[in-house]
Amino acid sequence: MKKIRIAQIITRMDWGGSPDIVRLLCQGLDPEKFDITLVIGRSAHISQTNQQFLEQFKNRTRYIPQLQREINPLKDLAALIKIYNILHTGKFDLVQTHTAKAGILGRLAARLAGVKKIVHWSHGHNFYGYFGFWGSKLVITIERFFDRFSDKFIALTELEKSDLINYRVTSAKKVVVVQSGLEIEKYQSSQEGIKKLKEEWRLPATARVVGMVGRLEPVKGPLLMVEAAKIVAAACPDVIFLVIGEGSLRKKMEEQCRTANLTGNFVFAGWREHVEQLLGVLDILVLPSLNEAVGRIILEAAAYGVPVVATRVGGVPEIVRDQETGLLVPAQDAGSMARALVELLTDREKREHLGQAAKEKVTTRFTAREMVRSINNLYLDLVPDENN
Repeated sequence: MKKIRIAQIITRMDWGGSPDIVRLLCQGLDPEKFDITLVIGRSAHISQTNQQFLEQFKNRTRYIPQLQREINPLKDLAALIKIYNILHTGKFDLVQTHTAKAGILGRLAARLAGVKKIVHWSHGHNFYGYFGFWGSKLVITIERFFDRFSDKFIALTELEKSDLINYRVTSAKKVVVVQSGLEIEKYQSSQEGIKKLKEEWRLPATARVVGMVGRLEPVKGPLLMVEAAKIVAAACPDVIFLVIGEGSLRKKMEEQCRTANLTGNFVFAGWREHVEQLLGVLDILVLPSLNEAVGRIILEAAAYGVPVVATRVGGVPEIVRDQETGLLVPAQDAGSMARALVELLTDREKREHLGQAAKEKVTTRFTAREMVRSINNLYLDLVPDENN
């Protein structure tokens, strides 16, 4: 049987949900059916897991230094030309693009190269929460234009699918929902491991730990976490807020902590490898985002039985059932977030009940195997019969 030649294109393999999904597809799709080439730009904060994967996948990886997230007309043109050359000479049956910039350049290059089937996976969207009114309008207009180069558009949730249709970015017949999947077997920790982490971060053994994990950028709402922490610390003085991640707002967060006399309640851990091994130290995960496709970190925390307090945005309500697998609060409402955190911090039984319910949901519905199976079926449906 002729293998289906597929190019996976993503801007960077940094720490985060979309790079992990790309890695899982490259590793999980049957090599007897699919011949995969990975096209990527430079990565600034690559995880050890993805670094190891790229080393193993190096003979099938093509690096384009000009392929970057930031807008730069000269570099973008150079990246477009290089992607086109790779696709034109590779004679691919299908191109799969991931995230916004790679989606624009990759879809255009694929169409110019004559690739017959093109799939885009946005891993969330920028229609609101990231830019102002006019910036969002521009993003929507661009996405509408480039959808003409797509045969299928993958959404992570039903809400994202609805947004894509309601904003007229694509049509209902093009959109397919594929849920994010985890390598469940990796999400294990021992009491000894948790003890070592607490010692490393100088956390009191009996401290209750609320964690935020992700990019410290405006759309992720990290400053809202600090505002909520002021209220929470007054009710629960021994609470520790653990911040895992980096970004442009870190210094401002630290300044706000000093101003509010919360320095002793916050630990900034920076970028960390193997986040899946760190989440067991948390009692609660907090997700204060203004927009979120899914919030893959919610699934990762749930795999440990850690409940979440999250904003009711994007696809989060499809993952977190309020009062069943976590607590949902309005976006940009520090008071509501603080009350939800205090509720769980002071009610251990409820905290454990929600965490266990979340774990059961994730381990049965959000697995890497199921995600790869869905993509496998999508590819086989799209590729011409003579290749199957």
